[in-house]
Amino acid sequence: MFEKRISLLFLSVLISNLLLGQSLNNPGSNHGNKFEQLESMLRDPNMYRSASGAPGPNYWQQKADYIINVELDDEKQRIIGTETITYTNNSPDPLTYLWLQLDENEHAANAENKRFSTSSMSDQMSLKKVQALIGTDKDYGVHIQKVSDVSGKPMTYRINYTMMRIDLAEPLLPKAKISFKVDWYYNISDRMVEGGRGGYEFFPEDGNYLYTITQWYPRMAVYSDFQGWQNKQFTGRGEFALAFGDFKVNITVPADHIVGATGECGNYQQVLSSAQLDRWKKAQTTQEPIEIVTLDEAKKAMSSRSSTKKTWTYQAKNVRDFAFVSSRRLVWDAMRVNDIEGNKPMAMSYYGPEAYPLYRPYSTKVVAHTLRVYSKHTIDYPYPVAISVEAANGMEYPMICFNHGRAEKDGTYSEATKYGMIGVIIHEVGHNFFPMIVNSDERQWTWMDEGLNTFCQYLAEQEWDADFPSRRGPAYKIVDYMKLPKDQLEPIMTNSENIVQFGPNAYAKPATALNILRETVMGRELFDYAFKVYAKRWAFKHPTPTDFFRTMEDASAVDLDWFWRGWFYGTDPVDISIDAVKHYQIADLDPAAWKKEEERKYQADLNAITRKRNIAAGTKFAVETDTSLKDFYNKWDRFAVTPHEREAFQQYYANLSSEEKAIFESKKHFYELSFSNRGGLVMPLIIEWTFVDGTKEIDRIPAYIWRLNENEVTKVFVKGKLIQSVKLDPDRETGDIDEDNNTWPRQQEPSKFEIFKERNAPRGSSSGENPMQRARK
Repeated sequence: MFEKRISLLFLSVLISNLLLGQSLNNPGSNHGNKFEQLESMLRDPNMYRSASGAPGPNYWQQKADYIINVELDDEKQRIIGTETITYTNNSPDPLTYLWLQLDENEHAANAENKRFSTSSMSDQMSLKKVQALIGTDKDYGVHIQKVSDVSGKPMTYRINYTMMRIDLAEPLLPKAKISFKVDWYYNISDRMVEGGRGGYEFFPEDGNYLYTITQWYPRMAVYSDFQGWQNKQFTGRGEFALAFGDFKVNITVPADHIVGATGECGNYQQVLSSAQLDRWKKAQTTQEPIEIVTLDEAKKAMSSRSSTKKTWTYQAKNVRDFAFVSSRRLVWDAMRVNDIEGNKPMAMSYYGPEAYPLYRPYSTKVVAHTLRVYSKHTIDYPYPVAISVEAANGMEYPMICFNHGRAEKDGTYSEATKYGMIGVIIHEVGHNFFPMIVNSDERQWTWMDEGLNTFCQYLAEQEWDADFPSRRGPAYKIVDYMKLPKDQLEPIMTNSENIVQFGPNAYAKPATALNILRETVMGRELFDYAFKVYAKRWAFKHPTPTDFFRTMEDASAVDLDWFWRGWFYGTDPVDISIDAVKHYQIADLDPAAWKKEEERKYQADLNAITRKRNIAAGTKFAVETDTSLKDFYNKWDRFAVTPHEREAFQQYYANLSSEEKAIFESKKHFYELSFSNRGGLVMPLIIEWTFVDGTKEIDRIPAYIWRLNENEVTKVFVKGKLIQSVKLDPDRETGDIDEDNNTWPRQQEPSKFEIFKERNAPRGSSSGENPMQRARK
C-alpha cells in the first residue's frame, strides 16, 4: 500500500508539472529539473526579437493616428463621435482586413461576459448583485453609424462582440497607409452600478455628473510579429493591447464643464476665464500646486447649468490611447516638475469637493513624486503632463488616471483612506511607464504591467515615507497567498482571463518576485541596471515575457532561469527547513585535554538515576563496608596523564607545519547544517548566527546550492565562536510560508488569546468614527 501511494504521488506531481508547462527534464530524480534552462519554454529569437532580449534589427510595429471630434451630451449621458484613423502597415505582411476594438460593448445587454460569468444565490444579496442577475434594459454598447474611406465611400465591416473587422477593397501592402472614417455613438453607463472602467457617477445632492470617458472610441487592435492580430475579446478582465500613434481630439462639452485629458490642451485661452488662465501660467513656474479652478469656482458651477457649449482641443504624440474627464464639479490644481532629466512635465489633479481635504494637499505632489522615482528606476518621463483624477476608482491611461480618496462630510479621513489614496495615485500614475510606454499586451499577460508597476509602486511608497504601510512588495506579505491549496493557485504566466486569485497572482506575486530579485538574489546594483536596460530597450515598443526574462539575464550575467521557472511558471511555495545542526571541533590531542573529556563522559555514563538515588539515600556499598574488596582499579586515576602520553603528544606537535599548528590552535567550531526543501521552490539560504557572546553574523548562500539535490542539502560552516542559535531568513526576505522550522533550536511563538468583554473593549471603538474625528472630541 505504501509503494502504491508513493507511485500515485509521483504520478500526481508529474501530471501537475506537465499541466503547468514544465515537462520535467529529469523526471523521478532529485536534480536536473529546477535549474534547467528555459529554452524550450521561451520564444525562439529571430530578426525581430534578439536572443539578448533586445528588439532585433528588423523589429517593426504598426502606427495608428487619430483625429476625433466628440461631443458629450450631458442631458442624455451620451458620447457622439466621428474619427479619422490613419493606419500605417510597417509589417512585412499585406493585410486584407483590419481589426478595431469596441470595448463599450462589454456593457451591452447580450454581452458575452455576462453570459459566461458564473453566478450563485445566497441568503443575503446586495442590490448590485441582484441588478447584475436581472440585467439591464438600457441601450448600452457602441452604435456604429458609418464606416467609410476618406472619399465617403462605405466600407464593409462585421462586428463580433467587442471586435470589428473592416474588410479592405485592396490589400494594405507593407509600408503603405490607409485612412478611413468611423461615426458612432454610445450611451454612457452608470459606472457605480454597471461597473467597468469608464462611465458616469451621479451626485444627487447637487444634480451633477462626473464623466470619466475611457475605451470610448473605436480603436485599432495590435498587429504584431509574434501573434498577428491581437483580437481576443474584451470581457472586462484582461485589459488592453494598443498601437502607438498621434491624437488630435476636439471635445465638445457644456460650457461650464472642466475637461482634463491625455496630452496638452491647445486652446486654454478660449475655454478658461482670464483669472484661470493667469493661474495656469503661474502654475508653470511654481514648486507648489496652484489651483487653476478653485473650490469656490467649482461650487458655484455646481449650482447652475450652462445652455451653451465649449470645445476643448487636445493633442498627444506617440501615445497608445486617449481618455478624458469632464464635469462642472471639479477643482483643478497644477505644478511644474523640474527635476526630470530632459523634461519638465506638469503634474496636475482634478477632484470634487468631497475629495478636497485629501487631494488638495497630497495628490499633485504624489504625482510629481511618482514621476521622479519611476524615472530613476526606468526611463525619464517623456510626456508633457501627468494627471490624477479623483473618481472613486483606480484606472490608468496615457498622462491621465482615475483614483479614489474621499474625506468624510466633516473633512476628516482615516489613516487607511489617506495611505490608500497615496498608494493608488502612485500606482495609476506609474502605469504611464508600464504599459503606456513599455507597451506590453495586457490582454494576454496582466503581470507584465500590473506586476512590474506594483513593484515600482512599492519602491515609490518606500521613498515617500519610511513607515509607509505598503500592502504589496515585501516577501512576507505574499505568504498567505502562497499557502493556499494548489487548486486555488495558478502560475503568474497564466492568461488574464483564467486567473482565480487576480490581485495576488497578477499584482502581488510578480511584485514580490521582483523585490526578491532586487534585494536577495541579484542585489540592488545588478538588478537596477538590468531593469533600467529593459525599460530603455522596450520604451514605446511591444515586449513579451521572453524579452523581459532574457534582458534581465543579458544585462546582469546572472542565470535566472531557475527563478523564472519557480516563481513565474510554477505554484510551489518557499518552505525551507533547518533539519539538523551538528557541532564539530578539531580534536585536541593534548592528553590533558582529551583525558578531561574522557572523564566527563565516564562520569556521565555512571550517573544513572539509581546511582543518584542510592547515594542520596546513604546506601552502604559493599566495597565501602569491606575495604578488602578494593584493589588497584579502585584507587587508580585512569584519567591521569602518563609521561609516555605527554612525550608522544610533544613529539607529534613538534612535527606539525606552521599551517597545521595555526589550524590546531585556532579552536575553530565546525557546524554542519542540514536543510530540506519542503515547499518545492528553491531559494537562497540566508543564515543568521547568534553566538553565546550575543553577537550576530549572517551568511548568504546562493540558490545554486540546490542544483545537485533539489530536496535536501548539507553545508559546513566554520566559526570562531560558539553559537547559541541559528535562524534561517531572519529578515523574512524569501517568502517562506513556515517560519517555525527556520530556527535551531526550535522556537515556538506563543499563541495569544484575549479575555473578551463585550462592552468597553480596550482595543477599539464601536462608534464608527475615524481617529481624526475622535481626536477632535
